Amino acid sequence: MLTLTCPTQLRQLEETLRRSLPLALPVLGTVITVARGYLATYEVLVDSWPHFGVVLTRLRPEENRDPRDFYANQVTAFYRDEGAWRALLGGTKAVDWTRAFQIHGEPGTGWGGGLGAAPHPPARAEGAATGMQDGVYEAVQEAADAKGLRLD
Repeated sequence: MLTLTCPTQLRQLEETLRRSLPLALPVLGTVITVARGYLATYEVLVDSWPHFGVVLTRLRPEENRDPRDFYANQVTAFYRDEGAWRALLGGTKAVDWTRAFQIHGEPGTGWGGGLGAAPHPPARAEGAATGMQDGVYEAVQEAADAKGLRLD
């Protein structure tokens, strides 16, 4: 995953995400806020640049103080390539599976999943599939299963 910090890249990403509204809205909001310098505690990651398949926004790891705080540890995701999304979940460290977190994948989602490493507190996913971009919840569920984690 590449972390975008250059204002020009963030603005270019913003323009690209606008063309994918409304599905990209949760990610777009964070990208706009980071690009304007208002949210220094978050970062914007892409699987490749400039032709990305996945955009992920998350709290910077150094700001992620409480491993059980799934309200603070929010991740927003938008993908154009479901295979890239699944590969990201299963084979990268972009998502820290040892911490509780929420994944938001489309406007109107409550939260997409709070995950915790077994045998610690079980993962929670209340109403996770409602309103999410197709495949977001399913990919999270499959990755959690592969890691021996449980979504409640």
